[in-house]
Amino acid sequence: MPVKEITTDELRRMNKKEGLVLQGCGGDLQDWLDGINSLLTSEGVLLNGSKFDTIYSFNVDEHTNLLFPFENVELNIGKFALWRITTYSQFNGTWLSDFVPNELGGYLQEETEGKAEKRDKPDCELIGQDGNIFNLMGIASRTLKRNGMRDEAEEMVDRITNGASSYDEALRIIGEYVNITGPSEDEISEDEGMGMQL
Repeated sequence: MPVKEITTDELRRMNKKEGLVLQGCGGDLQDWLDGINSLLTSEGVLLNGSKFDTIYSFNVDEHTNLLFPFENVELNIGKFALWRITTYSQFNGTWLSDFVPNELGGYLQEETEGKAEKRDKPDCELIGQDGNIFNLMGIASRTLKRNGMRDEAEEMVDRITNGASSYDEALRIIGEYVNITGPSEDEISEDEGMGMQL
């Protein structure tokens, strides 16, 4: 269906997306979709036959609003920005990245942690290793890649290098992606046996 209804919580999780929000849209929502596609095409905003195929409706204070996401459309963003400003009094148009912080209290924290915890985390022997965080991160990254989780490995490294503010936080992030383990009992027994032989 070209017009899909979503909640404001779903909207607040779109922190990596951008789009046009039109506020106070009454009447047939399909007419809004068709009308905006036609208008933006004539204004030279939508390029090369591109158009919005799917939009989202959501309610705030009993008003119906529409989100036109920028995914899968070819836009002249300069003309789009000018169009939004000149038609603001008519459509109350704003960008998603402005609307969520100003009208909905900001984006919800990305649920990366929850997603990581729900994955089947591979065991990773970190206990007893050199405790340098880059060493531990490298071991965990290699473990993830060996288990077919290359995207998760890159995500983990990015979160640690660009977001972790302390050693403990970095360790916590690693623990979201792998099960931190120590040497197996067999390895311990083998080491002890070797020690006895010495």
